[in-house]
Amino acid sequence: MTRTNTILRSACVAAVLLASSCASPFSDGTGPASDGAANHPITVAPRYLSLKLPFSVPEAGLLPDDTARFSAFVSDYLKQGTGSISISVPEGEGTTAAIAYFGQRLSEAGVPRERILVNTHAVANGDTRVELGYIGYAAKTDSCGDWSADLAATSDNSTAPNFGCAVQQNIAAQVTDPRDLVEPRAMDESDATRRNTVTDAYEKGQVTSAQKTGDQSGKVSDVGGQ
Repeated sequence: MTRTNTILRSACVAAVLLASSCASPFSDGTGPASDGAANHPITVAPRYLSLKLPFSVPEAGLLPDDTARFSAFVSDYLKQGTGSISISVPEGEGTTAAIAYFGQRLSEAGVPRERILVNTHAVANGDTRVELGYIGYAAKTDSCGDWSADLAATSDNSTAPNFGCAVQQNIAAQVTDPRDLVEPRAMDESDATRRNTVTDAYEKGQVTSAQKTGDQSGKVSDVGGQ
């Protein structure tokens, strides 16, 4: 029995050593890392975003489709814009009226007046559209599809060059504000009203959590049970 136990213990030790050796690559550290973020880092850079809209007179305003585009553009600016938003109007008759119209529309959409810049530009090639623009940020990473390595050669237990690329691409495409990848946002101010309510209830020995309705119960379903 002693010999058998010794053999079993030796076999277990050998298996552990073999497993640990497989888990550690034999590469010299120059190949792709096992971290997708390190292989395909996301870069954040500023970019100029613009929208050109046809405009004639203030009484006519914008067409419905152009109004929707305008609203979406301003909404994106309020979410992730940096600095001011500019209004560039073609020189000529109605310049002052166009500036006043778009300035008023931006103000009504929630843009502070001190962040609205106006200027004029010469008409080129008959293009009389009004241009809105601002500086935003874009997140991007390297293009995927690097299959230069032989995926069947796994002796060094290293990752492929394309490892993690799709995940990084998805993160860069889905992030609402790319600046969040650079530094965290400042915390919002605390809710003083809610804090006072909870503190008052605590001092009186009352329940401090919000009251739940029947729709907020943890029960999943009544089907098939009582």
